Amino acid sequence: MEFIIPITGAVKFNITLDPTVWIFDDRRIDLDEFFEGKYEYKDADEEYTKVTSAHWSREIIEGSTNPPTLKSEKKYEKTKMLSNTYGIELKQFILNAEPLNEAKNLVIETNEGNHTISLEEVDNILVKFSHKGKPLREDGPVHIIKKDGSNLNDPIRNVTAFRLE
Repeated sequence: MEFIIPITGAVKFNITLDPTVWIFDDRRIDLDEFFEGKYEYKDADEEYTKVTSAHWSREIIEGSTNPPTLKSEKKYEKTKMLSNTYGIELKQFILNAEPLNEAKNLVIETNEGNHTISLEEVDNILVKFSHKGKPLREDGPVHIIKKDGSNLNDPIRNVTAFRLE
C-alpha cells in the first residue's frame, strides 16, 4: 500500500500528501473528542500570540524559569499521540493546491471505485489518518469521514488520490 496521496486535476499546483507525518501537525484533531462534542477549534495564530504573551509576561514578572510541569506535559502529549485517534481537515490541503475556477467537484479515488462530492462540501470532510495511535495500514492510508459523523461507522477507505474536476 502506498502512503502518499496526490491531489491532482483542475488545480494550479499538484500536491502530494504524506499522512504519516500528520501526527506531528498542530492542526490534527482528536477525533474521539471531536465526535463527543468536547473539541474546540483553535486559531493557530491566536494560540501562538496567547502563549507568547503569557511567556513574556511571566519572564518580566518572575524572570526566566522553566515551569516544573513541562516534562510531565510533554510525556502526557506523547502518550496521547500514541493512543488516540486523529484526523485532519481536508479543506486546507485543497486550498493549498489552489483549485482552478472550473473545478466544481472533488473525486476521491479508492481501490473500490470513485466517490464524488462538490467542492462546497469539502469544508465538512475530515481525513482520519490514525486509529488508537496506529497508522491505518490495512484499509488506509486514510479514511474520509464527514464532520456530522453520518459515515463514522462506514467511512470511505483505501483512498489512493484526490482529483478536482
